[in-house]
Amino acid sequence: MALTSLAVIGLAVSLDLLFGEPPTAFHPVAWFGRLVDALDRKWHETDRGQRLAGVGIAALAPLVPAAIAGGAVFAASSFHPMAGGIAAAVVLFLTTSLRALLELTRDIVAATDGDIADVRTRIRGLVGRDASALSAAELRSAAVESAAENLADGLVATLLPFAVLAPVSLPAAAAVAAWVKGVNTLDSMLGYPSKPVGTASARLDDAVMYLPARLSAVTIAVAAANPLALARASQWARMPPSPNSGWPMATLACALAIRLEKPDVYVLNPDAALPTLTDGERAVSLVGRAAIVSLVVAVALAVLVAEGAALEASRHVATGVGIAWQ
Repeated sequence: MALTSLAVIGLAVSLDLLFGEPPTAFHPVAWFGRLVDALDRKWHETDRGQRLAGVGIAALAPLVPAAIAGGAVFAASSFHPMAGGIAAAVVLFLTTSLRALLELTRDIVAATDGDIADVRTRIRGLVGRDASALSAAELRSAAVESAAENLADGLVATLLPFAVLAPVSLPAAAAVAAWVKGVNTLDSMLGYPSKPVGTASARLDDAVMYLPARLSAVTIAVAAANPLALARASQWARMPPSPNSGWPMATLACALAIRLEKPDVYVLNPDAALPTLTDGERAVSLVGRAAIVSLVVAVALAVLVAEGAALEASRHVATGVGIAWQ
């Protein structure tokens, strides 16, 4: 199962590097977004009623993509093991995003060297803040922050649980990856203070992203060969409103000795300067290297789980043989 898991992960990464994000019209995440849109409505007259409805949405909605992904991989595996592996790789590809993130961030950073009016519009694809009054340096900060945060959301959060479960069950690995992506999508669409119906979705995403965010911070520190960056980042990691996003962002800021700032909300590594054009390019490269570290960790986890499962199976076989001889 180790070789199968590694092949599946390798195929998913290859698909991302070759094709990036599928067109929105054909992307299952966009399809799930339409479902979330339909759920984002007035379920009750009171905020309390809206929050209660939101609990049901948070509990049930992510099960839809999980069931579809797990069922598709199970059906494909029943037809042929190779078909199951390909289906699982496609699910992992669709629930992760690296090439598109790095390319968009790199383009935004490069564009800040020219007319920033266009950048203020284009950056909406990365961040949700009001960019109408941001300077070139603040736009670069926003892009760099998004790259760090999305390393956790767009790669680590789905890749690592997939790697752990793949040696045991490809359908289960695909289902969990799709479930996590569903939780992230719910939070990104509903998890605002102005939407009581999204309160439960936001809390669920906070819980799901607790480990991935901190693991992403570790991969950034490792990729930068600067373990002290993680220790320094702990001073500011809790400043953003999110309990998780501050970790990879602050670690990236400390690793590159730059300041990252969302005006009137938070400042990370405040004694440094906002990122220059060169700093922005360095940030994109560092996030890319951190993604490679994440892949190495995923491969190691898959191998360890596969070996553990094999040892357990051997132990059961040996026990059975011993009983048979008695």
